[in-house]
Amino acid sequence: MTSTAAAPSTAAVPSEEVAAQADALVLGRRIREARVAAGFTLEELGRAIDRAPSQASAIENGHREPSLAMLRTIAAAIGTTVDELLRDEAPSERAALEIAVERAQRGPVFSALGIDPIRVSKGTADETLRTVLALHDEVARLHRERAATPEEARRANAVLRADMRAADNFFPELETIARGLLDAVGYTGGPVSQQTVAEMAQHLGFSLHYVGDLPHSTRSVTDRRNGRIYLPTEQSASRDSRSPILQAFASHLCGHAEPRNYADFLRQRVETNYLTAAILLPERDAVRVLAEAKNLRRISMEDLRDAFAVSYETAAHRFTNLATRHLGLPVHFMKVHESGTIIKAYENDGVRFPSDALGAVEGSLVCRNWTARSVFDVEDRFSPWYQYTDMATGTFWCTSRIEKAKEGEYSVSVGVPFAHVKWFRGRETPHRATSNCPDERCCRRASPALAERWEGQAWPAARTPTSLLAALPTGSFPGVDSVEVYEFLEAHAPLG
Repeated sequence: MTSTAAAPSTAAVPSEEVAAQADALVLGRRIREARVAAGFTLEELGRAIDRAPSQASAIENGHREPSLAMLRTIAAAIGTTVDELLRDEAPSERAALEIAVERAQRGPVFSALGIDPIRVSKGTADETLRTVLALHDEVARLHRERAATPEEARRANAVLRADMRAADNFFPELETIARGLLDAVGYTGGPVSQQTVAEMAQHLGFSLHYVGDLPHSTRSVTDRRNGRIYLPTEQSASRDSRSPILQAFASHLCGHAEPRNYADFLRQRVETNYLTAAILLPERDAVRVLAEAKNLRRISMEDLRDAFAVSYETAAHRFTNLATRHLGLPVHFMKVHESGTIIKAYENDGVRFPSDALGAVEGSLVCRNWTARSVFDVEDRFSPWYQYTDMATGTFWCTSRIEKAKEGEYSVSVGVPFAHVKWFRGRETPHRATSNCPDERCCRRASPALAERWEGQAWPAARTPTSLLAALPTGSFPGVDSVEVYEFLEAHAPLG
């Protein structure tokens, strides 16, 4: 997970390890800049450090990394310090451009295309270097776009879910960030108010601006240059008005850079959602509420929701963050569309989600007998639905609720193995089902009599999803029209 902790200082006496970690290209350019400023030629530097000029040139071009002893000798010869040479920024804008081109030419794109690198010299115009760099970046983007297949996205999601399971879906570094921000604005307990969230934004150097022309593909837009967060004037009735603000500056707190691929994008989204929930349901207070409920044997997602004035889905998410680490409870979570398709899922309790050959769960159909599906047939939408389900891997108890979104209805479900249901409200439920999936006879194959009566006589018109044949959204932020976002920021940027 991303951490915002500062890197250890190297201002003290540099070690061999620190020298080895230095970027060879940046180090080489800093040596060249210092040599030229000192009025040394390559030949003179070579004599001063007892090396051939070609060896000194190889160091300056980043083809050879000097030892710490050699770096001390070079620094003494040209009148600078090792600390100065080991600084990690390029010595000038031109040097930064040269480094970017050199790095591109040594990368996989040039290698795959079989293009010989150009020699970057003092006489190479800046525009030439920028053109080479722009062409490289465009070819790299096309390669990423071609690789961003649905299979790649599903594989990345499966890897991410495995990482979350290994950590019991609890990430202490994000809890620390949330706690630090809450302390900074004087939070003392209870629901985190809209005013408190606004104060957090101000504390981080952001001003909030509500506009009526937010790009349709976005929930918010952050102008990092001017410290502005743009939000819609019309808030969705199904969304917490605090969440878009928190998600906007959560990426800043996590130190996110533009995602390089779909795996980056998915991981950043998980971190952003986690940090948002950790702020709305602070760890110390949420654990206290849950621990008291466990002692009374009445853990309830509804009670957690009401205690912190959040949505049921946010409460269920947060419960999965804290359940194993703080309560010793293995757990599973599902968000399922009314069509039966899994939107999100997490487990560390042994429940076996349906998945494809890549191990991806999202997009798979849930058994009709699971709580996440049977809840759609319940008339009472105001009360939680509790159910036991007997499966091949054991008996699981689950609580579920229906929520609405623009895409339709979906269920949010939290469950535990039978051995742990004693801690939950709703354990006395008489509702019980059996699931034999993936055996098709469980719920995906009609009875012989029904099939005989209707096979060949039914011709349904499928409601084809608009995304069925569409390419996977590409770009730094999949599904977002970057041109629309840039034009929006340009129109709203402060004058001056």
